[in-house]
Amino acid sequence: MDRRHASGSGLRKSALWLYHESGVRSVHLTGRDAWFVILARTCRMFAFGGASLIMALFFATLGFSDRQLGLFMTMTLAGDCVLSFALTFIADNIGRRRVFIGSGLLMAVSGLAFAYFENFWILLLAAVVGVISATGSDFGPFRAIEESVLSHLTTPETRPDVLSWYIVTSNLGSAAGIEVAGRVVEALKSRDGWSERRIYHAIFGIYVIMGVVNMGFALLMTDNCEITKPELSVDDGTQAAQGLLSESDEEMDGEMAPVSNEPPAPQKKSLFSGISMASMFVMYKLWFLLTVDSLADGMASYALTNYYLDRKFHLPKSQLGDYMSANYILGGISSVFAGPLARHLGLINTMVFTHLPSSVAVLLFPAPQGIVLTVILLLIRGGLNNMDQAPRAALIAAVVKPEERTAVMGITSTLRTLASTIGPSITGALADTDKFWVAFVTAGVLRVAYDLGLWVMFVNMKLHTHEEGGQDSSRSRRVDDEEDSVEMDPFKQEEEEHAR
Repeated sequence: MDRRHASGSGLRKSALWLYHESGVRSVHLTGRDAWFVILARTCRMFAFGGASLIMALFFATLGFSDRQLGLFMTMTLAGDCVLSFALTFIADNIGRRRVFIGSGLLMAVSGLAFAYFENFWILLLAAVVGVISATGSDFGPFRAIEESVLSHLTTPETRPDVLSWYIVTSNLGSAAGIEVAGRVVEALKSRDGWSERRIYHAIFGIYVIMGVVNMGFALLMTDNCEITKPELSVDDGTQAAQGLLSESDEEMDGEMAPVSNEPPAPQKKSLFSGISMASMFVMYKLWFLLTVDSLADGMASYALTNYYLDRKFHLPKSQLGDYMSANYILGGISSVFAGPLARHLGLINTMVFTHLPSSVAVLLFPAPQGIVLTVILLLIRGGLNNMDQAPRAALIAAVVKPEERTAVMGITSTLRTLASTIGPSITGALADTDKFWVAFVTAGVLRVAYDLGLWVMFVNMKLHTHEEGGQDSSRSRRVDDEEDSVEMDPFKQEEEEHAR
């Protein structure tokens, strides 16, 4: 009996430890709004993944040229940048949930256009004005605002875990979307009356559904997702006026001095309205480093990596697909550990010491002459490459004011996207001169410089200074109390059972 009790106690302790270390507890304690945000992105990435698989094939069946396809990709990316940049600056004023609803509506309308129309200019307009992901990446207006919402809902202790699961589930959603779209296409091809063109139109029906689902999740979110700006109350104003009168009386030996009705001078702002100069000073350095990293990622993107492997080893396409699938799976699994590592090592150390081996793998990628070592370097890169994403979002949330997060994250996303678009052109020019390998060496050097620069500039920076004594700190105390109760309940139950 005692042995069974000890065994059960050990299992409960192990389950509690796993519940804590995996970050599931942090997501649970953050509340249902966090779940809605995470599920919304998972469903959206499901649609993005499926669309990325068929987009080029769909354009080919419509008879569009490669030049038109390139124009479409460029203009879609430009539209996403403009839309994301604009909405992140107004989201906190008009309401984050309203922006989510509007973005979901744009996603659904764009999907409808691709489901019914075949004219290039109509499709281009739908992609530029709406929300279409031609590459499977989340370049639209959603991500920056979602990361801002999650940063607002969490505490410095729970934030890395919640953002890590935000990354993990989105990777799984994208992988599932690619798999489902591929199987649906193959299944419908064998049925009478289903041409390739009709099948691709049908796939965009999933895109429409996921846009509506995103709107539904936004409607279910609560006011906790919105930013709350402190306002000067009547009592505070009265106390301030009394303080001014008291100081004036002391200085003038009891004589009544006139009290100015002019408001205090506003805090100096940067060119970006609503973002303080103190925050901008920090972000300028971080934006520079992130731009360097994004340029490197564009030069050695996974699409170009796939092309390099094909040119160097002439592998079957199915084998290339297996390597890249394994790469994405490892990236998704490793992201689970980003939150626990950030809790134990800190945000900067986690970002640098997980990303640096990945950068070295990119640098050495062209060196091996055999496929085995090359694939090992590919898997090292992919397995560790995504582990800095959640800590990066948590770092931005930690160095700027809560009311600045949405705008700052929007600017960050836009700058990273613009920088990444330059890389493929550089790599393409090098590939034409049979110096493809130089692109990976250059990208590796840039990534290593980003990692070392990040560590030097930010390792000793004091974080969360804007959350001390504010709303977030009170939320942190409430969550800490809940965490204590969650941790203690199983042990109290064990003691009561043992006493009985």
